[in-house]
Parts: sequence; structure tokens; C-alpha cells
Amino acid sequence: MSYLKTLTSNDVIVTPFTVNKSFTFEGSASLIDPNVGIDRFLGKNLTGLFSTDTGSEPITGYIYPQYQRLVYNSAKELYYSNYISSSILASGSYENYLQNTLNFKRYFPTASDSVIAVFSIPSKLYGEYIQPTSFFIANESGSIYDDGEGNLINPINGTICGNIIYNQGIAIITSDGIPENDNENVGIYGTGTYGNSVYGLGLQTFIPDFISSSQITCSFNSSFRIFETQYKCTIRANEFNFSLNPSLLLNSDTLYDFATGSDFSPYVTTIGLYNENQELLAVAKLAQPLPTSQTTDTTILINIDR
Repeated sequence: MSYLKTLTSNDVIVTPFTVNKSFTFEGSASLIDPNVGIDRFLGKNLTGLFSTDTGSEPITGYIYPQYQRLVYNSAKELYYSNYISSSILASGSYENYLQNTLNFKRYFPTASDSVIAVFSIPSKLYGEYIQPTSFFIANESGSIYDDGEGNLINPINGTICGNIIYNQGIAIITSDGIPENDNENVGIYGTGTYGNSVYGLGLQTFIPDFISSSQITCSFNSSFRIFETQYKCTIRANEFNFSLNPSLLLNSDTLYDFATGSDFSPYVTTIGLYNENQELLAVAKLAQPLPTSQTTDTTILINIDR
């Protein structure tokens, strides 16, 4: 009798489910550890022509240095360009839309020398996306958390100071979240523009502090969808009633007498899963040998996560 049996589609059940893992990193060194790789960038709206020849362009970043001007321009184009005019008509790229349309708020500073802070979390940590309401950063002077709708909140007064792009692992601080009477040119925030209530008090120190601080704490939950595949291996009463165990051989071609009787029932210890070419793909080991039955079917369930 063959030792192989074909599984049908009814024998295979694939179930997706989401798993989460919490991460907390403390200190600047922990963020740039090769096994972590969280980088921090300062973006600045610099005027004049971009030039790398004279060395005048300021650099930012701890792991992969970038130009401050390009960090600012990239964040503006990728995540905010739809929200820096009186009408939202531009066709943006990537995540140039809101995480949640129920809480329609996004702000970006556009005045000369305005600064932003960008936290870049590698996908090997956040998986498919950062779990909403789990992001938190803090330094000596303050802390920021996300509200679950793509907004970063300053807990001092509960106001928005930036945005988080959950499925790209990007957190952007665009202000300190404290209103100031200033007519600075800013982008759209909510359904209107801030004129006499521009966010930005202490902006020139609040944002750089989160980039330069060595006493930094960053925590979040990753989210990743995996698939559990269950294989139902059923042994009929009249199947697999012969053992291939070489210890049953008296010699090269003769079995021991007890292995030839009608009452002999082999034990199952291992199940192999093969592809169409009879190539072994996976091996399942039972916790203890399982005797097969000559009167009823025996079903063994094999679960594989991938």
C-alpha cells in the first residue's frame, strides 16, 4: 500500500488573523541599534537654490543622513500637498490623504525656515502598520501620543501637533500644538486655515529637541497579519495498516511474525506533507506515538502558521 495520500480542498482550511507586538526603546543609542533602526530627521524650509557642492546644505539623521531641505520637501509633497491651499484639488502621491475622514485635520508649516520632525520606523518592526493609539514618544521636556485617527497629540492641552502614517511607520511633528497669535503662512488645518491662531509657539525648540535629545523614549505596537493553515489528515480504518519501520524486519525481506498478524496495528509518530512532485515540504511530529484503529477513522490536524 502506498504511504502517500492526496489531500483535497476540503482537507485544507486557511484562516487569517492579526498579531500585535509591543516595542519600547529608551535612549538615542537604542533607537539606532542595528536591530532597531529608528531614524530621526529634522526637516527645514530653506530658501535659495539647493546645492551640495559648497557643503552649506545642513544634514540630518542618525542612520541614513539626509538633507534637511529634502526631508521637509518630501514630507510636504508626500503627505501634505493636498492641504496647503484653500481648495483641496491636488492629486497627491502615496499617503497624501487623511487616515480618518471623520477627523479632518492636517497642518503643515510653510513659512521660511519652518521646521518639522520626522520619525522613520522600519517595516521590520511595525509589520503592516502601527496599531492606532499605541504610538508614544517622549523626551526631557515633553511627550506626544497618537489619537488613533492619524493625529499626534500634545498632552499638555490635548491639541494636535502632527500626524502619523500608520501603514508606513512615519510620524511627523509639524508644530508644538500650542496656539499663538501670529499671521504666519500655514497650510490648511481642518476645514479652514489658521490665521490669528497659528500653531507654533516655541516651535524652533520644541521640534529640534525631539530630534537631538539623547533621553528619548519611543514605544508602539506593530501589527502583522499571518495565515494559519490547517491540514486535516484522515486515516481510514483500512489505510496505513502496514509499517515501513525497518526495525520490523527480521532480515532484508522478512518481517517478524507479530508484524504479519491481522491484529497488528502500527503507530503514527510522524506525518510528512509533500507537494505534487512528492518532495517533502514539512514534517509534523506527534507528542507521543498514536495507534491507528482498524474499526474507526483517525483524524490528525496539522496547523502551520505562515
